[in-house]
Amino acid sequence: MEELAKIRVGISIGDLNGIGGEVILKTFEDSRMTDFCTPIIFASNKTISKFKNDLKINISYNGIKEVQKAIAGKINVVNAWTETPNINYGQATEESGKYALKSLRTAVNALKNNEIDLLVTAPINKKNIQTKDFNFPGHTDYLASELEGESLMFMVTDNLRIGLLTDHLAVKDVPEAITPELIRNKIRIMENTLKMDFGIRKPKIALLGINPHSGDNGVIGKEDDEVLKPVIRELSDDGHLVYGPYAADSFFGSEGYKSFDAILAAYHDQGLIPFKTLSFGKGVNFTAGLSKVRTSPDHGTAYEIAGKGKADPASFKEAVFMAISIFRKRKEFQKLMKNPLQKQKMKR
Repeated sequence: MEELAKIRVGISIGDLNGIGGEVILKTFEDSRMTDFCTPIIFASNKTISKFKNDLKINISYNGIKEVQKAIAGKINVVNAWTETPNINYGQATEESGKYALKSLRTAVNALKNNEIDLLVTAPINKKNIQTKDFNFPGHTDYLASELEGESLMFMVTDNLRIGLLTDHLAVKDVPEAITPELIRNKIRIMENTLKMDFGIRKPKIALLGINPHSGDNGVIGKEDDEVLKPVIRELSDDGHLVYGPYAADSFFGSEGYKSFDAILAAYHDQGLIPFKTLSFGKGVNFTAGLSKVRTSPDHGTAYEIAGKGKADPASFKEAVFMAISIFRKRKEFQKLMKNPLQKQKMKR
């Protein structure tokens, strides 16, 4: 327990008018959560106090000006701002976007400076967070610009892992964006994260087709035959366990996904619709491939229920558990890689 208590879980508050504050506080209302981690929320005392009072959530917390003042095993709130923002539950306002960005940036800076060990992000509104300095379609792209490595949007539960070749991209732009180089890069990132972050020695990966029925041998589009299949053959010849392309419409209904360690989908909805159908409320969005660990719940701001006390914290809680698990596995992997004797044992 002493080792786990040292894990400092940084948390960005997300859109103040959404359910982020509620799912965060409900997660840590369970006092057992602080037995194995130190949560550090980037917001302000007044903001957290308002969430507490409005939603009648009974927790106590330690307000601090600097991350270094966090108390291990307690809920800590870093005052990322001193003013009192207006909170209008269910409304997408410019002000709530401004403070979501302020929280995120403060948390990411702490992550880069090793003041926190990992980051769990509450949902943002991708439109109202935009500024001239923040022009990203979501967390994933922003974090990729701030942290070392190449990112992969990876949706994860205990028995299902789906990565995306393209994520927040218009469907009309998907075929042109999928190139042999992109496929190789995403497969490489996926293989590395499965080994390093999930402890899978020889990952087996399925690649979903771009077109209906994977193109039906060129009858419904040529991208699967001309782009996907040659790269899959090349990777297979090099010893990678990569298979496909599989027709996405039947792959999940037939439970074909259970034969693989991970699936790589061509575009956002192709991967996220089956993922959320099979695991909604327990799924986690993990930004794989970066130098630091970041997870988030599998839902958005849910304005329609914000401020009503109806939000389910299950996915956010899973995001905290997943981040801690990945952080520990990555540390173990890095330790093994530094030990030549252990490296030899892993290769056998």
